[in-house]
Amino acid sequence: MAPKNLRLLFGTERAALPPLSCLLALRHLRLLPTPYHGAKWSHVSTDPEQENLRRIGVDELSHRKGHRYLTLVTDHDTHRIVWAMEGKSAATLKTFFEELGEDGCKKIEVISMDMSQAYISAAKEHVPQAQIVFDRFHVQQLVSAALDETRREEWRRLREQSTEAAKDVKGLRWPLLKNPWNLTPTQSQRLSTLQQDNERLYRAYLLKESFAEILDGRQPNVVKRKLVDWLSWASHSRLPAFVKVGRTIRKHLDDIVAYVRWRLTNSLAEGLNTKARLLTRRAYGFHTASAVIAMIMLCCTGLIFRPPRKRLDQPTRSE
Repeated sequence: MAPKNLRLLFGTERAALPPLSCLLALRHLRLLPTPYHGAKWSHVSTDPEQENLRRIGVDELSHRKGHRYLTLVTDHDTHRIVWAMEGKSAATLKTFFEELGEDGCKKIEVISMDMSQAYISAAKEHVPQAQIVFDRFHVQQLVSAALDETRREEWRRLREQSTEAAKDVKGLRWPLLKNPWNLTPTQSQRLSTLQQDNERLYRAYLLKESFAEILDGRQPNVVKRKLVDWLSWASHSRLPAFVKVGRTIRKHLDDIVAYVRWRLTNSLAEGLNTKARLLTRRAYGFHTASAVIAMIMLCCTGLIFRPPRKRLDQPTRSE
């Protein structure tokens, strides 16, 4: 039977107890005097709604200085956070799958994530039937980082020959990284002469832009074929940064192409993470991860509390 304070809060003795996510939030708001039945407040257990998870996103959130992280699981269908726990290791995500249960794991079809090896290993171990979809923007960030590394190499090489030429290359950072439609007229003018000014940097810029254009495709087979051609180009480009990123993309090629089929990114998880981060800033920080998780569960999971109220039109006993 539910404790008296819970019965008063949720209205009836026969009502089903709220999920542990509710209890966590209530505990943080000091509406519960003690942890319910010895429950651990370090993480959020699954509730009946999680049995219908099909498409989920996994991402980490830094909640405190000193590399203190939370792992958050988001439902792409309901646009809500459904689970959170301190840590960002494979064991952390493994806990989620264990709490979800074997039947719940079998229902998961897609998992979007960044290229974290810890999350990859946990997903492949517990939900091998699910398709991993790497976030497109994290993959493009690898290619953009390779372009920027090539620019730095050219700057170091030209600095030994000509200070003016090195200064021009240094000022190309943002024009190279921007999307073409966001360039200012001055930046477009500078890139128009890049082929004549620096052939290596121009080749790196073409690799970056062609990669983004390939991922805009709608046919997975066509995209995969073009990516294979792009990988061949990158491996023979004589640009060390692109040779290295090409190996990474080749290793995870199928999971990158899966984005084209499912059109899922981690943008939803990133957006909810931003909201969760604002909660910590609003409170000027929390001392424990459980307090952060409780507030996240209260504000980012769609929980609705309806405390019992006495209706004005109900007659009293004296009447």
